[in-house]
Amino acid sequence: MKPAPFDYVRPTSVAEACRVLDEAGGGATVIAGGQTLMPLLNLRMSQPFILVDINGIAELKGVSRADGATRVGPATRQADALKDETLAQYLPALVRALAHVGHYQTRNRGTVGGSVALGEPAAEMPATAVALGATIEIASVRGSRSVKAEEFYLGPYMTVLEPDELVTDIVYPDWPDGHVVLFREVAQRPGDFALVGMVGALALEGGTVSRAGIAWFGMGPTPVRARQAESALVGQALTAIDADAVAALAVADTAPFDDHHASAEYRRTVGKRIFARTLREALDIRSAA
Repeated sequence: MKPAPFDYVRPTSVAEACRVLDEAGGGATVIAGGQTLMPLLNLRMSQPFILVDINGIAELKGVSRADGATRVGPATRQADALKDETLAQYLPALVRALAHVGHYQTRNRGTVGGSVALGEPAAEMPATAVALGATIEIASVRGSRSVKAEEFYLGPYMTVLEPDELVTDIVYPDWPDGHVVLFREVAQRPGDFALVGMVGALALEGGTVSRAGIAWFGMGPTPVRARQAESALVGQALTAIDADAVAALAVADTAPFDDHHASAEYRRTVGKRIFARTLREALDIRSAA
């Protein structure tokens, strides 16, 4: 099929983009990479009156450092982010997760912000933003606001973003040097959305976990923060951590579902196992068995 007719606008500034979105009265859709949007347009599952292409806005691209945080422009290509030295140094968890997003071909066009803003519950980038404590900066003609990633997602493909608003930055706070990265997912094929996945980071100080940020993807209608597991880990000496017990707490916070790919019980069972395995491998904890 072909898309329904629409007007095309390519603004060169955030202010111009916000003005177009405001004037469209909810009838505009933003495009950056288009790896999800283009199929939806062709299937006419999305029929905007105006397509707002933000690729001409330079300030929405690239990675920068400011105030103890790393800022990622929403129009930054996933392939570029994978090669970025700043992200490799400060956000290794994001780079690890990003390598599992889509395929080589789609990452050349897809953007970090597009994945974060879409709100696919089985995708890596939303969960990574939640796990690492990211803040999403948003602009409109009414002004700007910042939303914590864990408060940004309301349901599958549902976020707090209003029709006249534009994501302008994703800000990831620093984690201590040498922090431990947690990542594992199970998918039917490489590049598919995960059936079950987890991502996170642990900061260690003197053989003790001093900070933890962990989130699930594919385990609920939104990225799911593993709050009970985080609480159980913080303050624990590595030698005292029971990986299986922490994994059970992590799964207890999830709300998996049945679909034609896997059952909720499968997701719980596999989730618990990959969590425990990943924690043991990351912290070099020997299994009690």
